[in-house]
Amino acid sequence: MTRTFSPRLGKAVNTASVAHRDHVRKGSGIPYVAHLFAVMYLLSTVTDDEDVLIAGLLHDTLEDVPERYGAERMMEDFGPRVLALVADVTKDDSLPTWQERADAYLDHLATDADADAVLISLADKTHNLMSILDDHSLVGERLWDRFTSTKQQQQWWYGAVAEVAERRLPGNPLCGELGVLVTRLRAL
Repeated sequence: MTRTFSPRLGKAVNTASVAHRDHVRKGSGIPYVAHLFAVMYLLSTVTDDEDVLIAGLLHDTLEDVPERYGAERMMEDFGPRVLALVADVTKDDSLPTWQERADAYLDHLATDADADAVLISLADKTHNLMSILDDHSLVGERLWDRFTSTKQQQQWWYGAVAEVAERRLPGNPLCGELGVLVTRLRAL
C-alpha cells in the first residue's frame, strides 16, 4: 500500500484534535485524540483509502461533539463519503437505553452499513478493547465502574461486534485481532 500524508489527511488530524480538545479517555486522563489516532493507525494497516482513514479520525465527532463539528461542516470539508461513513458508525442517541442503542448499532452494522464503515467500527472496537484490557491490568474490577453498562454487557458487546465484523469482512486481519481480545475479555 502506498501511503502519503496528504494535506486533506492533515486537515482531518487537526479537525479531530480541535473538536475533541477537552476530552480524555474514561478514567485514564489520556487525551481522547490518542484513541482517534490509534483507530486511524489500525485502519492504515489494512487500507490506504484516504476517506476511510479520515472517517476513522472523525468517527466519534457526530456522536460526541456535534456542536463543535457537525455534519454540515464535515460534508463541506471532506465530502459525502466521509460523512456517510461517520454516520454509519454513529450511535442513535435518541434511543433511551444502552442496550437499545447497542442493538440498533449492531443491526445497522450487520445489514445496512457500508463495508468500510464496518472496518472503521472494527478498528474502533479493537482499540477500545485494547485500552480496556490494559486498564483492567492496572485497576482490576474497579474498571467496570467507568461504564454505564456492566462487565457482562461489555463482554457481550465486543463479542457481538466481532461476530458482525467477521461475517461482513471475512479474513480481515483486524477481525482476528479483535477475536483474540474478546477471548481475553471473556476470561476476566
